[in-house]
Amino acid sequence: MKILIYSPAFLPHIGGLEIGQALLADRLTRLGQEVTVVTRTAAADGDGGDGAFTFRVLRRPGFAALLRAVRSCDVFFQANVSLRGLWPLLLVRRTWAVSHHSWYCRSDGHVAWQDRLKRFLLRYAAVSISVSTAMAADLSSPSFIIPNAYRDDLFRLIPEVARDRDLAFLGRLVSDKGVDLLLAALAQLARRGLRPNLTVVGGGKELPALERQAARLGIAEQIDFLGPRSGDDLVALLNRHRILVLPSRYNEPFGIAALEGIACGCVVVGSAGGGLPEAIGPCGRTFRNGSVENLAAVLEELLRQPEQVAALRAGAAAHLARHGSEGIARLYLEVLEDGLAARRRARHAPQAVS
Repeated sequence: MKILIYSPAFLPHIGGLEIGQALLADRLTRLGQEVTVVTRTAAADGDGGDGAFTFRVLRRPGFAALLRAVRSCDVFFQANVSLRGLWPLLLVRRTWAVSHHSWYCRSDGHVAWQDRLKRFLLRYAAVSISVSTAMAADLSSPSFIIPNAYRDDLFRLIPEVARDRDLAFLGRLVSDKGVDLLLAALAQLARRGLRPNLTVVGGGKELPALERQAARLGIAEQIDFLGPRSGDDLVALLNRHRILVLPSRYNEPFGIAALEGIACGCVVVGSAGGGLPEAIGPCGRTFRNGSVENLAAVLEELLRQPEQVAALRAGAAAHLARHGSEGIARLYLEVLEDGLAARRRARHAPQAVS
């Protein structure tokens, strides 16, 4: 099967969606499919090009080049509905499949006309895939639920690394990710006689404000702001920590960082809205979105009762097995093949004569 994955954002831009689509494209290729990724993201200067990928990458194609690519595919697959990327289907009939990784609304929750149009158009998709039950429940049209995979060839336990750190955060330093809530919770814990250390991994525009907040709260000496980390460096770093905290203010559609932390031996504490609890599974605890008090209470319980941390780690292997990259790719392939077959049957079905 020839699969065109239309992902406007892609590597080398770093993000959960970009990494996830590269992982899916690679695993589908290894399963014998012919995969092309189409993206508006340019290649990075001096990165060696796209030769390291097992699949073809078509960057910023013009009108004719994109149309040729769509004509040559069997399935036109979008990672989130992109109105800008749908126009080829007006000229070429192909099986349209889409996976949903983000809410179809504005950042303040308002559903704009673009979001309503995307939701309406989903009734014409041959395959619709949601990454969590929370995501599926938000859509008006039915969808398969296939959770995200994690990079199981990278994130792993390293037994020889000493687990000598308490808390870690992994993600972008933007207000939605709630690092300021975590700092406020640390201040509450300090007043109760607990001063765990915290490693903040990631970069973003909120870094100066977070550093000022830590100083104002008197907890700056407990926190290391490391900036972005990736690859084996990140894996080794996560292996040093006991608890990964993901305190998002908003409802995460899923939360691949939770799987990455679990694979490295962390217990995860995350906000309870959206699909993040599904990513955490039995390997952590949740707290009410935006509640500093609730977050502090959960962290205090785990820090004072290490036996709870050990018990939560016990379910990691079974939970991670449901998110292996090849297994998730096989689920995608199954529903894509079924969607393609159903569309072909519909096209060749005899028309009723009145």
